[in-house]
Amino acid sequence: MKTLTLLRHAKSGWDDPVARDFDRPLNPKGQRAAAMMGRHLKAEGLEFDHVVASPAARVVETLAQVATGYGSDLAPHWDQRLYLASAATLLDVIHELPAGADRVLFSGHNPGLEELVLLLCADNALRDSVEVKFPTASLAEMRFDVAAWRDVKPGKAELLRFTRPRDLDSTLGPDYN
Repeated sequence: MKTLTLLRHAKSGWDDPVARDFDRPLNPKGQRAAAMMGRHLKAEGLEFDHVVASPAARVVETLAQVATGYGSDLAPHWDQRLYLASAATLLDVIHELPAGADRVLFSGHNPGLEELVLLLCADNALRDSVEVKFPTASLAEMRFDVAAWRDVKPGKAELLRFTRPRDLDSTLGPDYN
């Protein structure tokens, strides 16, 4: 068995006058959501043998806040391929994961993460929720009945959980103006 958890970066600041998309930081709501997701990961007993993440500023900050809430450093491996990656690229990265890693966390961006869940998971109510929207700072946990990551195939994953920040704290839901 292999388990892959996907964590989308938290809400970033669009009004920050940074030069590049890659450098956009989290906004205060995103910082709160990421720390809360870290506490949630800890409370649920989720542990990871290996963490792979986009090196974009908003992902780096997300994982720092998650680690604060989680209570320990996640020690991510920064992989440029995860920056705005497609589902196909993410699947390539999955196939290259270390054999000894059974529980892996990916942190990155949409639409790739959402598309990856839709590609890998069989239809069920949780998958339907992901298809509606995979909001910032949300996580999806998938289990694969395989011995090696290279054997992960589309449509064969079981989606175990899909948690959005607003599921844990309603103030972290969408802003309606």
